[in-house]
Amino acid sequence: MKSLLGIKVGMTQIINDDGVVMPVTVIQAGPCYITQIKKDDKDGYTAIQLGFGEVKEQRLTMAQRGHLGLLKTDNKRPSRKKNIGIPAVRHLREFRTGRVDEYHLGQVLTVEQFEQGDRVDVIGKSKGRGFTGVVKRHGFSGGPRTHGQSDRLRAPGSIGATSGMSRVIKGLRMAGRMGNARVSSQNLEVVRIDLERNLLAVKGSVPGAKGGLVVIRDAAKV
Repeated sequence: MKSLLGIKVGMTQIINDDGVVMPVTVIQAGPCYITQIKKDDKDGYTAIQLGFGEVKEQRLTMAQRGHLGLLKTDNKRPSRKKNIGIPAVRHLREFRTGRVDEYHLGQVLTVEQFEQGDRVDVIGKSKGRGFTGVVKRHGFSGGPRTHGQSDRLRAPGSIGATSGMSRVIKGLRMAGRMGNARVSSQNLEVVRIDLERNLLAVKGSVPGAKGGLVVIRDAAKV
């Protein structure tokens, strides 16, 4: 199981050995820290929790500091979790795996686990577009551009029958909020790996804006 958290840096292009220009997205992936290991006998399933994005300790709540083992031990309030070297991290995500015995708390995961040519899924949150009409949201063609119409250019048109149904069908495509949703780009190829700067270049585009959090994991459909 290969998985990491990262930040979308942006898009560029790479010319391969055959002279073909290839669009790629650069992701700053890791380093990630294993902050929790869940096992079947205690939690009912097996998974590891990764932490990413170092921040000042003051940015975290007391509960978050206790989870990471950052609370100081004293006689009045002893710490329940031992500090094992995990820094204060902003993002926590969980990944299911059947090989939890291969990991330990505090272990650092980097882009070193990936190889050029691997296939990965990149998950992120798409750009929020706010309240949009049907032309932008669903690709409707709008009303006629002539024959006397003046305000129906980007209107949805009829939304249902009158006396025959007297209601609007559930799930009808209409205007509403667009974007700001979880989106997965599947089966992307890893083109370049920079171990020194923790950079990962994947072929194609990934969801989200620059600086947005993304999840990188093994491709589910190869």
